[in-house]
Amino acid sequence: MVQIKTPEQIAKMRAAGLVVAAIHAATREAAVPGASTKDLDEVARKVLAEHGAKSNFLGYGGFPATICTSVNDVVVHGIPSDDVVLKDGDIISIDCGAIVDGWHGDAAYTAFVGSGHAPELIELSRVTEESMWAGIAAMKQGNRLVDVSRAIETYIRRQPKPGGGRYGIIEDYGGHGIGTEMHMDPHLLNYVDRRRGKGPKLVPGLCLAIEPMVSLGTPRTEVLEDDWTVITTDGTWSSHWEHSVALTEDGPLVLTAVDGGKAKLAEHGITVAPDPLA
Repeated sequence: MVQIKTPEQIAKMRAAGLVVAAIHAATREAAVPGASTKDLDEVARKVLAEHGAKSNFLGYGGFPATICTSVNDVVVHGIPSDDVVLKDGDIISIDCGAIVDGWHGDAAYTAFVGSGHAPELIELSRVTEESMWAGIAAMKQGNRLVDVSRAIETYIRRQPKPGGGRYGIIEDYGGHGIGTEMHMDPHLLNYVDRRRGKGPKLVPGLCLAIEPMVSLGTPRTEVLEDDWTVITTDGTWSSHWEHSVALTEDGPLVLTAVDGGKAKLAEHGITVAPDPLA
């Protein structure tokens, strides 16, 4: 069942989303050569404590950390470790969440560690991020869930991949509803699967975590023996971007973006809903 939120509930989700944004800012600054992924997890723990928020990752299905740290060919669900030390030229996708007053926020981003990254890696992250914003821009009253999937896939497929070939849109993982739980109905594919139908109508009060994951090669993944770490089957590197978004009577509000998504959605001709905490 799809959970529809009241404006007051969306305001609470906005509070959780701003904590997630603060974690992003702090971990991005800390993601430097020589830092371990466990160091980044400690940074996230401190931010949560400072805001009086709880982690929705720690203990989720037995997950042992506060954030997911996915380096290079790890697509998602990488476990922070003292043994994984960032090097110049790495890329890392950091996925994290927060709970405030029982309401959840969830978002991810890809960062470049150090310098000297190959142009195809820079383009990979750009394409993944911009496909997310295309999906967010499709979150309009009157649309259906499949319109968000189509917008993400269409954007990716229209981007020329350096060196030729096609980007891999990860098949086994996607976005989801969010609210009183981190993962809720509906499941959001990052591509169109006609067997799934059009999905529910997008109505005010619907909140989605929109999160494309894209690789430089295959769309296929496998899970390592730790039962969490997801890697590409061909070893190609990947990018992961995510925001939690609420659809309101006044349009979308990106709950996990500091500006509510104002700057990026303006590029799509969309005015975001007023920030209830402003």
